[in-house]
Amino acid sequence: MFTGIIEEVGEITNIVRGSQSAVLHIRCQEVLKGTKTGDSIAVNGVCLTVTSIGAHGYTADVMAETLDRSSLGALRRGNRVNLERAMPADGRFGGHIVAGHIDGTGTVLAVTRDETAVWYRISAEPQVLRYIVEKGSITIDGISLTVAKVTGQDFSVSIIPHTQANTVLADRDVGDIVNLETDIIGKYVEKLLRPQEMPEKKSRLTMEYLAEHGFS
Repeated sequence: MFTGIIEEVGEITNIVRGSQSAVLHIRCQEVLKGTKTGDSIAVNGVCLTVTSIGAHGYTADVMAETLDRSSLGALRRGNRVNLERAMPADGRFGGHIVAGHIDGTGTVLAVTRDETAVWYRISAEPQVLRYIVEKGSITIDGISLTVAKVTGQDFSVSIIPHTQANTVLADRDVGDIVNLETDIIGKYVEKLLRPQEMPEKKSRLTMEYLAEHGFS
């Protein structure tokens, strides 16, 4: 589990692509502290398992499902990525509950600046937008953010200078694809409120059964 507070911006130094998967080589320093092989680190919001650790970075495998459903398939050598280690049991919630399992991707429609912040307007599919609410939480490329506006086609967030300076959002422009994870609580609440789907049971009460037990 993560909180959406980016610890470090790393760099993709190499990508080894297979027929349906890939291995990412990521240069970093901060997130290596206390990390061991098998631990989880979110890369642009996607939870990946550390497969090897070196002096200046680590590697992580990315399976076909993840490549297809996230922006990780478009990564290139030299790209910067948001990194966050899984939260320890005694950690603090600086953002919100983040699973590291993205719900889909969005497209940056507009980037505008005002006096103190940068606004991003992002389009998303209806199945993602249904869980995005004004003043609720959204994770964009692993960053915990507050939703400022929502329409039937897109949503907007306002980024403070600190977030802009310490994440890869500064690299995003109109047309870029970003990973989105909606608030996990809303999805569980919806699931629990649905009528429970029970498998249809076939009755054992037949004419043969009644005859066998003395009913005729």
